[in-house]
Amino acid sequence: MTAGMSQVRKRSGSHGFRRGPLFVVAVIGASAIGMVGAAPAAIAADTQSKQWYLDAMRAEEIWKSTTGEGIKIAVIDTGVNSSTPSLKGQVLKGLDATGADGEVTDDYTGHGTSMAELIAGTGEGDGLRGLAPGAEIIPMRIATEDFEGEGVKESHEAVAIRAAADSDAQIINMSISNQFLSAKEKEAVQYAQAKGKLFFSAVGNNAEKSNKPAYPANYPEVVGVAASDSEGQVAEYSQHGDFVDIAAPGSDIPTWCDETFTKYCDGDGGTSAATALASATAALIWSANPDWTANQVLRVMFESAGRGDDWKPGTVSNYLGHGLVRPNAAINRGIGKPGDPEVSPLTNERTTAEDSSDADAPSKDSSDDSASSPPKPGADGAKDTDTDTDTANAAEDSGDDSQLGLILGGAAVVAVLAGGTFAVVRKRRTA
Repeated sequence: MTAGMSQVRKRSGSHGFRRGPLFVVAVIGASAIGMVGAAPAAIAADTQSKQWYLDAMRAEEIWKSTTGEGIKIAVIDTGVNSSTPSLKGQVLKGLDATGADGEVTDDYTGHGTSMAELIAGTGEGDGLRGLAPGAEIIPMRIATEDFEGEGVKESHEAVAIRAAADSDAQIINMSISNQFLSAKEKEAVQYAQAKGKLFFSAVGNNAEKSNKPAYPANYPEVVGVAASDSEGQVAEYSQHGDFVDIAAPGSDIPTWCDETFTKYCDGDGGTSAATALASATAALIWSANPDWTANQVLRVMFESAGRGDDWKPGTVSNYLGHGLVRPNAAINRGIGKPGDPEVSPLTNERTTAEDSSDADAPSKDSSDDSASSPPKPGADGAKDTDTDTDTANAAEDSGDDSQLGLILGGAAVVAVLAGGTFAVVRKRRTA
């Protein structure tokens, strides 16, 4: 689809990819294939006991330092049910960009609520415990193929991204993507970067089939998130390419079964869940360092990420990007230097625009933008009704993290290259 076209497009909450040539990397031992919304058969009897990654990340230790307080995250998704026990008091006023209602942000599939709980859930009522339970959620509802309305339009997605950029959110989480390059969406993403936002998006769950790129994860300004399993190995379904920037747990993570919110189901949260956990990691780091910019938070995430013993400095993997998120390493062990606040670690270019006023203007083709002038969500504060991969850096991080954890643990080989080297970091791909 080209920019300005308004016909219905398919957008899935469980897919996300990005373009770019693949480097020859063979990944060993990845497990369990699945995706959000696949109606897993087993029902979780004790949901919180299945959140294995919280122990691996040393969440309890992190929460002694910070819970993500003071950080707001815009969740662009299928909506958020603010009345689930785990999200009561965690959700701010948001925006409905579907064209149905400018203020109703109810979740029509359960996907967006699952992502919100993985980020900021309190765990009340035996619900999902969020990695950053002190953070707050600003819901931005967009349409997927499951939405019963006027259909999926590129203008609506761009509206949601711009609204998130104009909101009080520091972080934008989008566990939904599509395979269509859109001029409006690209402009909105660039606008969000100019506003100082840190934008995470899923790279997708279709690696074994098409491995095609999708957006917004494919834009240079967006952090592409891949999914790992409990062994610290990239999940077989997780998209791969030079668009992968970082990885987080995605396999064997329970989510809400559907929009009735009566039970959680076992299965894979996929790159959707991985994106939520990457956003939560950023929230924890930013909360502990409130004076940092988005560039500095992301740089520390990259530098503190878990990597294999053979991972050479200055290189990235097409499967795990800079490595697996390790919020505890960044927060409690001080790994990673924030660096230049104005330079993006994604592009190595300055992100401070001399004049971003043109980004405030409506898109040229705004005839379909029923919510083209949204209010500023989350501004009034009104409420609605590692993979701490310690073993990855065992050589440099021995000492208090000497125990082999679940992530990149034991003698597991995470990535083997046919040529013997990882793809060298270079200027990011262009959209």
